[in-house]
Amino acid sequence: MAEQSRAVEQESRQRRAGPGRVLRWLMSLGGILALMGGLHAYLAVRLFVSPAWPSPWGVLGGVLMALLFVSIPAGLFAGRGESSTAQRVLQWTSFLWLGSFGILLSAVVVADLVGAVLGWTGVVPDALVLARGKALVVGAVTMPAVLYAFVTARGRATVERVTVPMTGLGPGLDGLRVVQISDVHVGPTLDGRWLRRVVEQVNALKPDIIAVTGDLVDGHVEALREEVRPLAELRASLGVFYVTGNHEYYHGGPAWEAEVARLGLTVLRNSHRVVERDGARLVVAGVTDHDAGHIIPAHASRPSAALANAPEGVPVVLLAHQPRSALHVARDGVRVDLQLSGHTHGGQVFPFMFFIKLQQPVVRGLATVAGVRVYTHRGTGYWGPPLRLGPSPEIAELTLVPATA
Repeated sequence: MAEQSRAVEQESRQRRAGPGRVLRWLMSLGGILALMGGLHAYLAVRLFVSPAWPSPWGVLGGVLMALLFVSIPAGLFAGRGESSTAQRVLQWTSFLWLGSFGILLSAVVVADLVGAVLGWTGVVPDALVLARGKALVVGAVTMPAVLYAFVTARGRATVERVTVPMTGLGPGLDGLRVVQISDVHVGPTLDGRWLRRVVEQVNALKPDIIAVTGDLVDGHVEALREEVRPLAELRASLGVFYVTGNHEYYHGGPAWEAEVARLGLTVLRNSHRVVERDGARLVVAGVTDHDAGHIIPAHASRPSAALANAPEGVPVVLLAHQPRSALHVARDGVRVDLQLSGHTHGGQVFPFMFFIKLQQPVVRGLATVAGVRVYTHRGTGYWGPPLRLGPSPEIAELTLVPATA
């Protein structure tokens, strides 16, 4: 009876929280759109409302900027429902512009700062010459940068080889190779053919363990089942392991866990496995996404549960999508020798890597967070914009070796 009462009370709390959560989401969305709208207006004024663009070209430029702004929310919502050619074109336009917008904004801000200095010093006193010069420089910088970012994002992933000394690693596991892929984001612009190329690249490394650390998809199982089928071809001598990222929970986290398991991967939902080679053992544990509990309370990330009943004195590798899960590890007081994470994409498109530290303790590479060693993957695919300016796509090959005194 008591259990039934608790269940009823929990359901009641969730119902009460539902409208509040929706309201907070709408307010957050409204704030983001207001900010984006303001930045688009800034670009329109700085690029088109100037002597460099006489009427009607200035007006047409302003209209174009307004349409590009509208394309962003329109493209993000176009993925809902049945896919069509028009929807795909809108999505590609939206994603390309979203990434190009960041690059263009950076170029305009820098050009304005330089122009202000030149105007203040009197080096270029003519306003028309200054305006046209800024427009030419912005175009000359932005267009090649976008093209380079597109080619980089769609190209082969860079294999990052890192050696990680690990205390307590037995001789039988000396040289164990863990190949990690993360943030694959199969969806609107990344399909099964692209994923098969990634799988072939991973298998060519002949890994002992493969770790897939979340954000595998951007879409529901029904829409992407055929596109993720190449995952079944992943091969590793000691196992292929998977944990959820935040994007799985946008499109049905439990359904994606079931589909990934059907393809033959070992899903680690706050659980672990023990692998062994030549008498030496390693614990491979995994937690759900850091924020999963906000969507499905039963899926809350729990490092202590993932390592419950794990053998004492055996090194632990933890798969956790977000680097800040290391803070949960430290809070729970469990021992983790190496945490494998992703989520950040390394920043993906300049200059966004400079803002990631507002949310995550590390952007990329091997670092120590709250006493836990964390390797943060740059991502094998990309989210949204098919662009990577700065951090290239990555497949990580981490070689574990015994730590020396």
